[in-house]
Amino acid sequence: MTSRRRLAEHRKACGFNQEEFAEAVGVDRSTVQRWESGKNDPQPCQRPRIAKVLAITAAELDALLVPDAYAPPASRNSWVAVDSADSDDEFDALELARRVSASDVGRETLDRLEFAFDDLATKYPVSPPQDLLQRVRKHSAYVARLMDARMTLADKRRLHVVGGWFQLLGATLHIDLHQNDAATARLQTAATLAQHAQHREIEAWCYETDAWRVLTDGDYKRALELSLIAHNLAPSGTSAAIQATAQEGRVRARLGEGQETYSAIERVHLMSAVMVPRKETEHHYQYDPSKALAYTATTLAWVGDPAAEGYARQVIAKLAPADDVEKWPRRVASANIDLALALLGSDRLDEACDAAQRAILSGRIVPSNHWRALEVVKAVESRQLPEASELREAYQGLKALPEGAK
Repeated sequence: MTSRRRLAEHRKACGFNQEEFAEAVGVDRSTVQRWESGKNDPQPCQRPRIAKVLAITAAELDALLVPDAYAPPASRNSWVAVDSADSDDEFDALELARRVSASDVGRETLDRLEFAFDDLATKYPVSPPQDLLQRVRKHSAYVARLMDARMTLADKRRLHVVGGWFQLLGATLHIDLHQNDAATARLQTAATLAQHAQHREIEAWCYETDAWRVLTDGDYKRALELSLIAHNLAPSGTSAAIQATAQEGRVRARLGEGQETYSAIERVHLMSAVMVPRKETEHHYQYDPSKALAYTATTLAWVGDPAAEGYARQVIAKLAPADDVEKWPRRVASANIDLALALLGSDRLDEACDAAQRAILSGRIVPSNHWRALEVVKAVESRQLPEASELREAYQGLKALPEGAK
């Protein structure tokens, strides 16, 4: 029998392998193989269905069913396959490639998700955490729905990466709001997505973020351990590597390890000096030299170094526009707390109380940082200063604010 190569080629051009074509027509694959090999002809009742599936007329189908020996010769310039018509090995491979490259997600969707994450990360320093958390929840839920969609391996990795970033930001916001169970769940999910995507920077950020949470709980040894894990995971030169080092410095300051503290500060300044800051934006997960100032101010204040004052004042001058607290990023409130601690250390008590008052009344201190404000309040009270009662009252007012007003 003579094969019908043209029938097989048209079927393949329509995107069907033999099994799919057989299912569409309502026959077995072996029947399709016999048609294409020329061993059998389709029954008259089957031909309208075949023509419909192949989107051709009855006359065009008749032409495809002409055996190869009687078909018009192919053009001399055309390429001709050398394998037999009943062998689908090559086209099975091409079909697999087509399916691998097919995606129900699409690059535009992933681009928009990545843009949304960057937008939220740049709004983090100046937005109430509970407001951002609502948007993070919506985007995270959308990412979760996309996980079951058909997509390429490259798109799958991008989805895991952006999903990991959203979970990490969500965990940070939960920590800011003192919602520890939710923060733990999101950190674990972010780490899992990062591991699947082999994205070590997100994984490092998870450990660094947890280090901060543990530090605020007073478990300094665990915080140091987590900071070092984060540093070892983070790719060299990344923002996560710098942040992990900065976190290490803050922890060592709390532990009273002076020499190691200064070493960490120096490493942070060396690494951050070569970072290129984002234009006119402050991205929470992109380190820049100005962040080094803020972390240095805090670290030196905790280690009791008077130099903290100068760094804190630089941060305030750089980020606080004309004392308009409504436009302050939360880093300015933290810098005022650092300034208060430094001024207390040098017995400039009136100035210290004023700086602390500005920080507390700014409304920019998130719940996870209340303890830092309380440290200043207690220090003022221990010295029995006249401003102590006023400062305590302001702090109690801060604690009493509903989350939506902070």
